Amino acid sequence: MSAVSDRLPTFPWDKLEPYKKTAAAHPGGIVDLSVGTPVDPVPELIQKALVDTADSPGYPTVWGTPALRDAITGWVERRLGARDVTHRHVLPVVGSKELVAWLPTQLGLGPGDKVAFPRLAYPTYEVGARLARAEYEAYEDPTELDPTGLKLLWLNSPSNPTGRVLSKADLTRIVAWAREHGVLVVSDECYLELGWEADPVSVLHPDVNGGSYDGLVAVHSLSKRSNLAGYRAAFLAGDPAVLGPLLEIRKHGGMMTPAPTQAAVVAALGDDEHVRVQRERYAARRTVLREALLGAGFRIEHSEASLYLWATRDESCWTTLAHLADRGILVAPGDFYGPAGENFVRVALTATDERIQTAAERLKA
Repeated sequence: MSAVSDRLPTFPWDKLEPYKKTAAAHPGGIVDLSVGTPVDPVPELIQKALVDTADSPGYPTVWGTPALRDAITGWVERRLGARDVTHRHVLPVVGSKELVAWLPTQLGLGPGDKVAFPRLAYPTYEVGARLARAEYEAYEDPTELDPTGLKLLWLNSPSNPTGRVLSKADLTRIVAWAREHGVLVVSDECYLELGWEADPVSVLHPDVNGGSYDGLVAVHSLSKRSNLAGYRAAFLAGDPAVLGPLLEIRKHGGMMTPAPTQAAVVAALGDDEHVRVQRERYAARRTVLREALLGAGFRIEHSEASLYLWATRDESCWTTLAHLADRGILVAPGDFYGPAGENFVRVALTATDERIQTAAERLKA
């Protein structure tokens, strides 16, 4: 068996430790804007649903309860504009990261198969390809890829880390190209509820897919929209010909969303008000941080959606990282997301109002 180091890249966040120590030594304490983990409370109606089903001694099902599937199909139609979505079109998963990491393996990909993902991307897309021992390629425009051997095309809109949003026209063009070449499109749409200067569109929208879900799967998470990162709550929606076999594989693997989490998801997807409240929190934090970064000489690119500002001072991201760490602010270096990010940093909005304001004051100083 090959060593883990031979199959996987170095876990990137370990490289941040020296900078984290520097930032933590600041007299006013660290402002950690490096990881996009929610800090606000889980809405009470979701907590109540979890507590009410805490007495769940039996095994849950991988496909979830009928109530959960009803909640997912209803949300997909209401929020994404999808049509004629049935239980066969949806599949709960145990958080979206495990899905991203293991999807190539669960699809049966391996040597000779190729996975493609954006040039600036969440590192787990590459990790998933490596775990399956498949080939992988980063792209600027997926329609310029050589489709030979390409089995899985990842889209990510809104993007992590850049916040870039693919237009409806771009999505339509990409979906048509992928179908022409028999390539499965999996669209990571976990930040779709967080559009600021753009209105993100799902690949499940009929204007994009022509009313057919063939060859399309969308990934959605409740971690950011509902502060449920600790609950591990996400789901897939799309082509039943893809989701059916995945369901069977995940049954064999015991990949079950816990029963209390399933009940919490039903409550979360049935309520839009808590999402509106959380959006307002992030919008206010984004305004404060954006103005402070621009005032401190940063340039911000894309960032029209998601929970991050993609910022640069036109220098090495590690130089910027050290500069901010000296001021007690920790951010993520852009090269975590690919060589094209070497002069950028990703600044997360996931900190309390007080910490965001503190970061802004330090940047102005």
